[in-house]
Amino acid sequence: MFTGLIQGKGRIEAVEARGAETRLKIRTLFDLPQIVPGESIAVNGACLTVETFGENWFTVYASAETLTHTSLGALKTGSLVNLERALALGDRLGGHMVSGHVDCLATVADIKPAGESRVYTLSFPAEYGALVVPKGSVTLDGISLTVNDCGPESLSVNIIPATQQGTTISGWTPGTRVNMETDLIGKYVQSMLGPWLAARGGGGKPASTLSMDFLREHGF
Repeated sequence: MFTGLIQGKGRIEAVEARGAETRLKIRTLFDLPQIVPGESIAVNGACLTVETFGENWFTVYASAETLTHTSLGALKTGSLVNLERALALGDRLGGHMVSGHVDCLATVADIKPAGESRVYTLSFPAEYGALVVPKGSVTLDGISLTVNDCGPESLSVNIIPATQQGTTISGWTPGTRVNMETDLIGKYVQSMLGPWLAARGGGGKPASTLSMDFLREHGF
């Protein structure tokens, strides 16, 4: 489990492709002490497991499943990535609950200045539209962000100067594809309500159970 608060950036030092799988060696551009084998680190929002490590570097393995659903396959030597260690019990939850399991890829469509901030508009697959709500939370390349506005296939986020400086977002341009994770609680709610909605007509809107027989049965 993560928070979406990026601890710092890393640089890809080596990419070892093996068919549909790959291993990455990542050099941290900040102090990351006491790494342990098997710990989870989110790399651009994708939860990966540390295999080997040294002073301010570590390696991770990305399976074919991970490469299919994330942008990690496009990383090259020299690419910068956002890094976050897993949340420890008792830590502050400064962002929101992030699983590190990427739902889909979103594409940067537009970037506009807004004072010292920048407003990024991104498009994403329509099937995830129900899980994106105004002023709700979304994770983009591992960054916990608040949704300014959204539609069935798009969202906009406001990026303050500190986030521009501390993450890779300043390098995004129109056409950049980023890892997107929708709100974890929203996914559970949708899953639990799905069978109930389907039993009452589907389409996301319950069919009315009000009828003359219902009214007579209840004394009207």
